[in-house]
Amino acid sequence: MNKKTVRDIDLKGKRVLVRCDFNVPYDENRVITDNRRIVAALPTIKYLIENNCKVILCSHLGRPKGEVKPEFSLDIVATELTRLLGQEVKLAKDVVGPDAQALAESLKEGEVMLLENVRYESGEEKNDEELSKAFASLAEVYVNDAFGTAHRAHSSTTGVASYLPAVSGFLIEKELNFLGTALENPERPFVAILGGKKVSDKIGVINALLEKVDTLMIGGAMAYTFFKAMGYNVGNSICELDKLDLANELMEKAKAKGVKLMLPVDTKLGREFDPNTESKIVAYNEIPDGWEGYDIGPETIKLYSEELQKAKTVVWNGPLGLFEFDQFALGTNGIAKTLSEIDCIKIIGGGDSAAAVEKAGLAEKFTHISTGGGASLEFLEGKKLPGIEALNDK
Repeated sequence: MNKKTVRDIDLKGKRVLVRCDFNVPYDENRVITDNRRIVAALPTIKYLIENNCKVILCSHLGRPKGEVKPEFSLDIVATELTRLLGQEVKLAKDVVGPDAQALAESLKEGEVMLLENVRYESGEEKNDEELSKAFASLAEVYVNDAFGTAHRAHSSTTGVASYLPAVSGFLIEKELNFLGTALENPERPFVAILGGKKVSDKIGVINALLEKVDTLMIGGAMAYTFFKAMGYNVGNSICELDKLDLANELMEKAKAKGVKLMLPVDTKLGREFDPNTESKIVAYNEIPDGWEGYDIGPETIKLYSEELQKAKTVVWNGPLGLFEFDQFALGTNGIAKTLSEIDCIKIIGGGDSAAAVEKAGLAEKFTHISTGGGASLEFLEGKKLPGIEALNDK
């Protein structure tokens, strides 16, 4: 990684603003249901505490759209951080207002505070210059450790970096090292697994991966667009009729590049969108009217698992079925189990595939699980991420 990290700069005793990704899920009682993103930020925060920094954390939570809404307050994150760090993390009553400024000025070395939700400020998502300067006025150094928002050019992710020495934390360094090495210098065979709903969401990624991988496996609802392009009936399955030519082009490109493009050979269908719906398994080219494809079938799991046994590097983005419903989670869980038992580099590209692996209890069996869904996708696509570009070069 050619960007400076917290190791490459003198931080001792300095006031440091750290952009984290604390956009965590919580229930109706405002209890955090998954604290992985908070835990992922701890190595950087602890390093700053050990270096006697005055630590000012900031993040967004949900989409308050420039308004102060109590249901999006970071108070729940401050409570969880206090528990995890074993020291008080004070929450400012505002983002860059008088309370935040007073708290920042009163911080002693080794103390930690948290700004209120940065998206309470209407200028945040517009990358407003005045807001960026206000963030910078709170600190002497800026650290970005929020890979999940690195694909957004916002005030707290890119704007502030124009006014302070700007370096990455350990999480962004780890993300770039794993994803970057997988793409630029993978151990081969290199296999990519892509799931999710729409081909249109993954066009750029499929195109980019066809230049790099040896095998590309397709699952999830987007498989039905490929089946339709091949002339088969897909029943009520999700299908992008305006992307049939594109699906054919991608299949042709794979052939021309010598990439093995694998599509499901069987599929598990449901009558309706319901966890307990009637279901059945059919061959990919025998989907009847009135049924919808919700998962890959057992023959596909077997076929994909056999191919994965040869892999040395695997990147997986997107679930292979409607994994939220147990009867349609067999494909995603089956492939997760297969991968958990294979000795190779295994990277999960964030989002729903990460949630699925967590749900299956197999997370610790993977080399790296990315904390950024959209950011991982854009990185795999070869796009420049504004939050990374804004950091100082080594």
